[in-house]
Amino acid sequence: MVEHSAARLDGIFHALSDATRREMLRRLSQQEHSVGELAAPFQMSLAAASKHIQVLERAGLVRRNVQGRTHRCRLAPGPLSEVQEWLRFYERFWRESPDALDSLLQSDPSAPQQGKSR
Repeated sequence: MVEHSAARLDGIFHALSDATRREMLRRLSQQEHSVGELAAPFQMSLAAASKHIQVLERAGLVRRNVQGRTHRCRLAPGPLSEVQEWLRFYERFWRESPDALDSLLQSDPSAPQQGKSR
């Protein structure tokens, strides 16, 4: 398994743990947005939206560019590949476990058969 900095992964997972931030990332995956545009669907203040964006920035998921008084945000997808790589290690458990269980049940004559009562 590839080792990742625990603090870095914690920050990424923390950023992804909030539904508002996940929706902001989804919207940013389509195009860049201003802070006001990101705040609008949630009917939140610019300050509240900015706090969410700061969490995403600390995790490396968002880049902010200031153009005058307008803050434009864009997706920085790199950390998502780190999460995907981390999850890939565990993927074998949900891929192999059902197959292994099915094989075990089919090979063990004493295992209870589905749909049959004793």
